[in-house]
Amino acid sequence: MPMLQLQDFNEKLSNRFRPWQRSFQFWVRAVDIYTRYKICQFRVKFMKDAEKQEAMWEAQHELAAEKIYSLCFELGGFFLKAAQLIGKPDLAPAAWVRRLVTLCDKAPTTSLELVQVVLKQELGRNVGELFENFDPDPVGSASIAQVHRARIIGGASDVAVKVQHPGVQELTMIDIHNLQAFALFLQNTDIKFDLLSVTKEIEKQVGYEFDFIREAEAMKRIQQFFIANNKKGLPVLVPRVIPNLVTRRVLVMDFIEGTPILNLGNEMAKRGINPGGKMAALAKQSILRSLTLAYGQMILKSGFFHADPHPGNILICKNSEVALLDYGQVKHLPDNLRLGCADLILAIADNDPLRIEKSYRELGIETLSRCGNQQQEMLKLAQAMFDTKLPPGVTVVSPFSEESSIKKISVQSFPEELFCVLRTVQLLRGLSVGLGINYSCAEQWRPFAEEALLAAGRLKDNNRSSQRRLPRWYHSPRRTSRSFCR
Repeated sequence: MPMLQLQDFNEKLSNRFRPWQRSFQFWVRAVDIYTRYKICQFRVKFMKDAEKQEAMWEAQHELAAEKIYSLCFELGGFFLKAAQLIGKPDLAPAAWVRRLVTLCDKAPTTSLELVQVVLKQELGRNVGELFENFDPDPVGSASIAQVHRARIIGGASDVAVKVQHPGVQELTMIDIHNLQAFALFLQNTDIKFDLLSVTKEIEKQVGYEFDFIREAEAMKRIQQFFIANNKKGLPVLVPRVIPNLVTRRVLVMDFIEGTPILNLGNEMAKRGINPGGKMAALAKQSILRSLTLAYGQMILKSGFFHADPHPGNILICKNSEVALLDYGQVKHLPDNLRLGCADLILAIADNDPLRIEKSYRELGIETLSRCGNQQQEMLKLAQAMFDTKLPPGVTVVSPFSEESSIKKISVQSFPEELFCVLRTVQLLRGLSVGLGINYSCAEQWRPFAEEALLAAGRLKDNNRSSQRRLPRWYHSPRRTSRSFCR
């Protein structure tokens, strides 16, 4: 067999068994992490000293953080996206967050040669025929694609060229199917929540991310919605799509200058602003206000929303303006679910457990109580799932805790379509914890919920309570007296 044919044969053989190797690596590591936690849980029961119990758990979290980091870094692909989801300061142990946050910029990159091949295949022209400048080094790389900065021939400003990694779709689907099997195991053992439906929705949403034509249409639709609903300026910036330069695997759009939100503290310090001072607090409040306003409008007024607000997709621009990037994951809620969410938001804002139960039934969320104080636990469950506010002294919401509302009221059925709302709220909570601002998005979204229900004839105008005073920071002006990102 000639050498070239032999290499081709070996490559095909390797690719054929790669899915099995990948699945094997996942299961070996996942079972190891899970087993060590169960052993720690068993050992802690025999330790009466609370401080020693805490020390045992902390040591276990540190060990697990290293193992989870290794799993996500070495396997890459979808597991990098999973790390973004679980590595949130309000959900994961601090040791996990410290380790997993460093994965945000660790996605592997595609070589310039392959990028040029993809651009030629998709756009029909060579890089030199399209761009007068094209940075060979990507400005960012994620699990599905990477972005290069460029200047179109004759263009007045730079553009961002998003190029999909070749072969990434097949590996991503393998990862998700393994995750679904593990979620089903957890659902039947430790976490009494319909995790399988959640992972099915993940599969559907991630599948959409491989179609950049769909993403471009979503960007234009959300941008137009913000323009139509905001007279005094957009709550967040949305990149403009460059016409005729969009295919399933390539997307060219405006390049937005800004600082990734994860680098906010360092950027402030470099510019002589105390990250813990008053100026920084005003900027953080303005950022959170912008995101809260944008998501309240999208989810409750439109039902069509950006469903992936993890820190890697948020840029802070001049004058504390916020840019929301990456519209691969968007969600459209049918009106019955959008209005059901509006009802639920009002029930949470009013601390009304009876209305929460009614809203859950309307939304198709089926629960089973495992405690005597069902109403209060139902309220806590709704707050944990669909609100950003944390109870006093609480910084982490752990579903594994014996005091967790999910332990006391199991969620037996959860509509797949609502997962994106749940995930969005959880990511907003993670951002609020990271920014050091504990607030209730349900309270801030009250006006949008009431407006949606009023328009649908499900709320009388004299029953509105939107005139209640909101926190002073919520009304703070977008522009602060001093910009940290000029």
